[in-house]
Amino acid sequence: MITEAGFAKEEDALKAIAEEFGLDFIDLREANVDLTLLQTFPQKLIYRHALFPIKREGNTLFVATHNPLDLYPIDEASAATGLQVVPMVAERTEIAKLVKKHLGVGSETIEGLMAAKSDEDNEIELLEKIEADGSELSEQAQEASVVRLVNELLVEAVDSRTSDVHIESQGSGLVVRYRIDGILHTQPVPPEINRFQAAIISRLKIMAKLNIAEKRLPQDGRIKLRVHGREIDIRVSVIPMIHGESLVMRILDKGSMKFDLRSLGMGEATYKLFSELIRLPHGIILVTGPTGSGKTTTLYSSLLEIQSPEVKIITTEDPVEYQLEGINQIQVHPKIGLTFAASLRSILRHDPDVVLVGEIRDAETAENAIQASLTGHTVFSTLHTNDAAGAFTRIVDMGIEPFLVASTVEGIMAQRLVRRLCVSCKEAYTPTPEDVPRDFPWDKLDGRPLYRPKGCRACRNLGYAGRFGIYELLATTENVRQLAHDRRSSFEIKQAAIGSGMLTLRDDAFRKAMEGTTSLDEVLRATKGDHLG
Repeated sequence: MITEAGFAKEEDALKAIAEEFGLDFIDLREANVDLTLLQTFPQKLIYRHALFPIKREGNTLFVATHNPLDLYPIDEASAATGLQVVPMVAERTEIAKLVKKHLGVGSETIEGLMAAKSDEDNEIELLEKIEADGSELSEQAQEASVVRLVNELLVEAVDSRTSDVHIESQGSGLVVRYRIDGILHTQPVPPEINRFQAAIISRLKIMAKLNIAEKRLPQDGRIKLRVHGREIDIRVSVIPMIHGESLVMRILDKGSMKFDLRSLGMGEATYKLFSELIRLPHGIILVTGPTGSGKTTTLYSSLLEIQSPEVKIITTEDPVEYQLEGINQIQVHPKIGLTFAASLRSILRHDPDVVLVGEIRDAETAENAIQASLTGHTVFSTLHTNDAAGAFTRIVDMGIEPFLVASTVEGIMAQRLVRRLCVSCKEAYTPTPEDVPRDFPWDKLDGRPLYRPKGCRACRNLGYAGRFGIYELLATTENVRQLAHDRRSSFEIKQAAIGSGMLTLRDDAFRKAMEGTTSLDEVLRATKGDHLG
């Protein structure tokens, strides 16, 4: 087509075709579609020829098509419905979105309608050879329709920026949920998918090199794919539940990740101070927060910020999520004794300047990290604490002497992720006291509006698109160092840091809500009021 040759946008080309043949062009993004028509419309025409019924007026049925010159499916629809069928010209991509939205992901495959669309068949490519064991279950999992269905689930997940795919076996059947920007969304799937439940799970287990015959014990594996030319790494976890096996896939999209400290969402003052801390010649820099708060992204971005031919950087991680060029990375294997603590001891014999320890989980790892710092190394690591000040007391609780913690920890960054309001549809409003929490800083709003989500096609009607970080950076001043040395509470340390100019997570979140990049709902979801302690 002329659109494929780059001469015109699809919409412009189709409008021209519609005008030439006296047909109406329909923008499906704005159209009201009568979904009751799907009950009697032949589904094979939807899948094979991308026809979609739009509305009925008397004995006339209007259908959307991207190819009004192909009269055969129009005649077939007329014969099947007994109505006069009038084509309306629409974009193929918009027809495909309607199919997925109202008939479910994978519905085309379940009907067994294997349209020969070579461009779609090449959308997904396994980067590692898989082996089947020849069993009946294995053979079912390798059937073309099952392979295509699983591929469609994965492609849809990647296209929608999903971080985790949940395939859950429940009493009512198979439920598919995608975690997008930190929130789980149930995917519409056709009820017939339940017949393929065992085959779908088995296909994914084969791809992850797991034992498909073992259905009593949890298993973990990994799948390497190329989707739309991008390399995708998928970590797979399978756990037996009472209604069958449930499976969760963590999607690591290497092609879409950009580790750039400046683009993570830090305020200018926070970025400047953190840039100074990560360039210190020795000391410990900690990043804290719950699972999924972006700690790894912050650490990788920090390493790439200070990377140079003169600096030797070695990491020890569990697992190595992304491979970084020019940085030496170690995958820990606790089962064979290669723990964080053991690998850290070995790393120090490799003459590093900077060391990243994936997580300080125990006293041994903490002791080794402190020893590395005292011998002139910069050490990066993570902790699971609710705020920055809590890191001091957490390490002391592991059994480390407070004077060692106070003298080596140079800075702690606590962080969370909040969803970014969709720029296409966010809605301004003037807040009232009832709309905001009691610790909202009215004095800093200065008459500006706040924004809330609305929802549009661009953001899949979620009102949000993407995430960014909110940050609480505690630099270890002499006052903070003394409090940590004296085993004072994390509350006292936090108050001292605030007195020295530290913005709390709540402060930073409010600031970004007032800038219009996120909503108050996100602030309340991600942070608790500082007045609550």
